[in-house]
Amino acid sequence: MDGILCPSGQTWIQAMTLRKLGCLPARVQARQPLLSGMRNFMARKAPPRLARERIDPAPRMLGNDVLGDCTAAGIGNHIRATAALAGYQIAVDTDDAVRFYACSTGYVPGNPQTDQGGVEVDVLATALRAGYVLADQTLFPLWGSVDAGDLNGIRNITAGLSAAYLGVRLAQADMWEDVAGSLAPVWDTGTPASHGDPTPGSAGGHCLLLWDYDGTADTDLVTLLTWGALQKATWRWLRSRLMEAHGLAWRQLLPNGMLAPTGQDWDALVASNEAYLAGVSSTTAR
Repeated sequence: MDGILCPSGQTWIQAMTLRKLGCLPARVQARQPLLSGMRNFMARKAPPRLARERIDPAPRMLGNDVLGDCTAAGIGNHIRATAALAGYQIAVDTDDAVRFYACSTGYVPGNPQTDQGGVEVDVLATALRAGYVLADQTLFPLWGSVDAGDLNGIRNITAGLSAAYLGVRLAQADMWEDVAGSLAPVWDTGTPASHGDPTPGSAGGHCLLLWDYDGTADTDLVTLLTWGALQKATWRWLRSRLMEAHGLAWRQLLPNGMLAPTGQDWDALVASNEAYLAGVSSTTAR
């Protein structure tokens, strides 16, 4: 049984599985932080393989089965992925993600008409400015964007900042499920006609995380964190779907021994985020 696209164009239902999309088309903000200032970090040759099979990032659905809050869920799961690399875990629950979704997009809990998804740069800007509020702490990330075509840079973000925060245009074929409600074991660009329209964006936009990769060739596999699970895909699939890419840095959470930015690269990231906040503040004051 193939997936059925609901009239909203945002919810796919198959068997007993429910998944929602919610990443709006990529936008560029004035003075938004860019990772190009981290010259050494971004220009170095990324690891040819990033193996994390023995580390469980423990992603959660965080409401993305009933709301288009993938942008908020992505940040919550980025926190959990970063903690997992250090050998512990941070509690992030659905209420946390929904609260942040409301803060970052204008969603009003209980009002379905306001569940319109989010723009990734707006959501990241909210996290920088207001933090991601949890039950016992509020975490503030640094962030910056990279060109979606810079796969080496995206790999460096994944290896050095725990995971890459991505916006993708999913095809209807990507949403195909088997009779048990499971997605295809591997997302790839060649799909059977019975799986639906293979055109990127024909299903909608989605926010997910890049966690690791087996190699860098087109057919090598990557691991994505989405909908509370680990999803495999090929690099050629990811390249065909990518519309934006960003790095989040939870400096207080990053474990020692990672390929994290150092020295002048950290200074550049901090400076770009401070300049962005100052620009937003001065614009608001006017």
